[in-house]
Amino acid sequence: MNISFDPLRYRYPSRRSLVYGRRGMVCTSQPLAAQAGLDILKEGGNAFDAALATAACLTVVEPMSCNMGGDGFALIWHEGKLYGLNASGPAPALLSVDALKQAGYKEMPKFGWEAVTVPGVTSGWAEINKRFGKLPLTEIFAPAISYAEEGFPVSPTISALWKRDFQVLKDNTDPEFFRLWAADFSLDGRPPAAGEVVRFPGMAKTLRELAATNCESFYRGDLADRMDAYSKETGGYLRKEDLASYRAQWVEPITTNYKGYDVWEIPPNGHGIVVLMALNILETMDVTKGREDADVIHRQMEALKLAFSDGKRYVTDPAYMKPTVEQLLSRDYAAKRRELIGSEAMDPKPGTPYCGDTIYLNAADGDGNMISYIQSIYCPFGSGITLPGTGILFQNRGHNFTMDETMENCVAPRKKPYHTIIPGFLSKDGQAIGPFGVMGGFMQPQGHVQVLMNMIDFHMNPQEALDAPRWMWTGGKDISIEPGFGADTIYKLTRMGHNMNIPNNNLSFGRGQIIIRNEDGTLCGATEPRTDGTVAVW
Repeated sequence: MNISFDPLRYRYPSRRSLVYGRRGMVCTSQPLAAQAGLDILKEGGNAFDAALATAACLTVVEPMSCNMGGDGFALIWHEGKLYGLNASGPAPALLSVDALKQAGYKEMPKFGWEAVTVPGVTSGWAEINKRFGKLPLTEIFAPAISYAEEGFPVSPTISALWKRDFQVLKDNTDPEFFRLWAADFSLDGRPPAAGEVVRFPGMAKTLRELAATNCESFYRGDLADRMDAYSKETGGYLRKEDLASYRAQWVEPITTNYKGYDVWEIPPNGHGIVVLMALNILETMDVTKGREDADVIHRQMEALKLAFSDGKRYVTDPAYMKPTVEQLLSRDYAAKRRELIGSEAMDPKPGTPYCGDTIYLNAADGDGNMISYIQSIYCPFGSGITLPGTGILFQNRGHNFTMDETMENCVAPRKKPYHTIIPGFLSKDGQAIGPFGVMGGFMQPQGHVQVLMNMIDFHMNPQEALDAPRWMWTGGKDISIEPGFGADTIYKLTRMGHNMNIPNNNLSFGRGQIIIRNEDGTLCGATEPRTDGTVAVW
């Protein structure tokens, strides 16, 4: 076994046990989507087909988190090699600082056309299917089309999110855009309750067209023409030329070695590099007192704060980045950042590294194929703008740009913004251990680091690693923490200068999935207790 743990020990309250299988496994946040992926495996598909079936289903059954109008990323293990896919889109050619200033904006808006970037996820689906898939998209998308057309019962966590997000959109978006959104994504003008059946006939039709055209219609066909016309009609910046020029990009994954394990992430414009920078800082720090010890938690928090401050300062479209990935991940730079960590909480500042609502899923099959996959429309229901009657929601990823022209991440035509969604992968000595991820905006790097350290440093099994209470840095010296940590630990962290807050729910602490492949080929899966997740296994 490449990573050792006790499969029968559960030190934290949990509703879940580890799940084992040999022929295939799909883990994600919604049971119907996980089962759809497993069905595709049983019909002769591979792990990549299963992941795409699950991803398509999640646009239907968890619509606040992802959609055809969003972005996606993947880490793919195939025949002993890891591949990376960046399916995030750039700003439209018409979107610029000057255009935003002329529209009266002083900072990037969260909702509306000004926040919309070119959708990338649908191109990503086509690229994965073309390069690694076995089955046609007509078969892979069939479960999602069925759920959209015939209806599905809403699961409990998704119902709670839908209720919350309904009110956010109503309070913050243009009334006409909200009316059109509600026509497609509500039940008689209200959010659905748990167990109520929801249907998306327009989305079913769109998915059927995508399957029939291998997603070409979205970028260079009828759907592209309709998006172009609607954007022009309603004051948007997106044009069919933006769509036609876009294709998802294959990239080389980036990595660091943490205590003998190779941790892999997607390179910028995503902030997976924050995970690797934090691990580099933490690698030589003493964490032997255990994960509940206040000193250990303090070191983790401070390392992540330093890595995050660098990420927020420097990460953007790689064509615009000044420091290189190699500079940001250098051990010498990590050592300099480590020296800043003392016994008190800091308000971090970026260093000088120069040497001169989201879904996550993973899947594996009996042939050794594995995929770590994530897709999102950023904020719940994205920009709040739909293409009426199609089920297409436009993401608001442009909100991550800045309008400060001195910053690398300043908005510009055809430029990709800083991106929060990150799939992860773990290997050792050239052999795959497996895919992992924790979704949830800026919680994601923090979740990756905590879950990885739970397994590597604190020897937890994957389910324990997900069950364990988490904390989240929210800015400055502010920390949110789950109540599973002891009062004494929280008191000590407060004495160190951290502003500690215990929220009344755990929805902001991320939702993760893990698959571990043992040396004998057995698959071991774990899923998040903070959502309706499922490990579907064969």
